Amino acid sequence: MWAGQLSRDLKQQKADAGVLVGYFGYGSLVNRTTLRTEVVAAFPARLKGWHRTWRPRPDMGPTPGVALPDGLTPSLLSAHPAPQQAPDRAIDGLLVIDFAANLPEIDSREFRYHRRDITFAELEFGSGVPSQVTDFTLDSGLDLHVYEARIEHPPAQGHSPILRSYLDAVMQGFLREFGEEGVHRFVTETDAFHTPIHEDRHAPLYPRAVTLSHAETELFDLALGRQAHGPGN
Repeated sequence: MWAGQLSRDLKQQKADAGVLVGYFGYGSLVNRTTLRTEVVAAFPARLKGWHRTWRPRPDMGPTPGVALPDGLTPSLLSAHPAPQQAPDRAIDGLLVIDFAANLPEIDSREFRYHRRDITFAELEFGSGVPSQVTDFTLDSGLDLHVYEARIEHPPAQGHSPILRSYLDAVMQGFLREFGEEGVHRFVTETDAFHTPIHEDRHAPLYPRAVTLSHAETELFDLALGRQAHGPGN
């Protein structure tokens, strides 16, 4: 159930302290088809003062329920506070409003990440602040979070490419929320896109893989090609 479709019961529930929580997705969580909990609403937004990057996954053992070929330890997307020399950096993403009871499930999905607190002031919305966002965040004092990859663990040993099946899910989410410009912006605003890509589109290793249309495939390849050759080439 998404924004604009909230029942009276859910509006009442949101008024009860601790019932709902918000988290800002900037990777696969941007794609609503990968969400596995019965979320209440979601709003495209921009998180100010953070930057996004590919990085080797921390060595924390295998992902439960996911089988990877020996020696393959795919890179993951992470967001981190922007460095002092680039305080104006920001990233697109999706503010998801979920039931607080589902938060342990999200934490389990993101077990290689720390759940960090963020504030409503760090978010901006493309066409002004939707009234329902104001209801959730201001009237109810909603707790807001973002997930930041753990850096206290050493990187996992092995080959650490980007999984194409994961990247497809991420880029499809940005296309649906932000249009074609959002796809290109995702690529240009994400550091370390020189990381090699593991081609598993036709035999996906990512457990929440999506199906692409021909047009989506062409667009995503174009966006990555522009990144490889530089803007305007």
